[in-house]
Amino acid sequence: MNGLLIVNQFLNGEKYTQINQMLQNAAKQQGVRLDIKKSGELLHNTAYLRQLPYDFILFWDKDILLAKMLEACGFPVFNRADAIFHCDNKGYTDLILNQHHLRTPLTFTAPLTFESCGYHPTDFTESIIEKLGFPFIVKELYGSFGQQVYLVRDREELDRVLDGAGCKELLFQEFIAHSAGRDVRINVVGESVVSSMLRYSENGDFRSNISNGGKAQKYEASPEQQAAAIGACRALGLDFAGVDILFGKDDEPIICEVNSNPHFKSSLDCTGVDIGPLILDHIKRKVEKG
Repeated sequence: MNGLLIVNQFLNGEKYTQINQMLQNAAKQQGVRLDIKKSGELLHNTAYLRQLPYDFILFWDKDILLAKMLEACGFPVFNRADAIFHCDNKGYTDLILNQHHLRTPLTFTAPLTFESCGYHPTDFTESIIEKLGFPFIVKELYGSFGQQVYLVRDREELDRVLDGAGCKELLFQEFIAHSAGRDVRINVVGESVVSSMLRYSENGDFRSNISNGGKAQKYEASPEQQAAAIGACRALGLDFAGVDILFGKDDEPIICEVNSNPHFKSSLDCTGVDIGPLILDHIKRKVEKG
């Protein structure tokens, strides 16, 4: 079986190339040939893409249009384009999870703005402040590794974030104080939890992301946390994902974010579980089944 791993043309840092190599090594363990191509090495046109000699595409990018083109050519794409899009856009993630009665922090999306306008005037935030109360979270709809996420404690901080956002799409989200500086990353493949770790901050940061200096330890997710993670993947149509779970007041699971392309090296270092071979085994079985 021959597969193609598609990665972003412009993300060339060590943490990206490391994951690419891990996935290619995982494919070898499963007896699968997995070539790697950067997105810019492909002609983004269905007439050319359908000539690619592969049985499946492992799509480790967020170029939704390219993923859609590949699906239109008949390739099995993992994860599917819609699933990647709905994870990448945090507003859609919240919408879909709520439609499936999965708990998330109370969330409001900002009205659409344009480059020439920005978020001025800001009177639309008054009702949001009334509903959420300070402090609360402001997130850009697109972002990774805990970046583009801000804790605002008063109107001055909120205005500063809005001024800096330009025309970027935003959402406003309830701050789950009981979970400040800690969450659980649960890795799901197929419909099974394969590893989980507790992430926590020791430097006072409200975020727990390891890329921001957070720490991690192996963790046994509760049945409720596991059910929430699997339910999120099912709702979003994901074959695999990293699901970030917050702790509610009584430790009830609250889904924070879902990552369609999880950076699983940190999970491997923490838990000893390499999800790369599990992902490739899942894909192989699914493609063979047709």
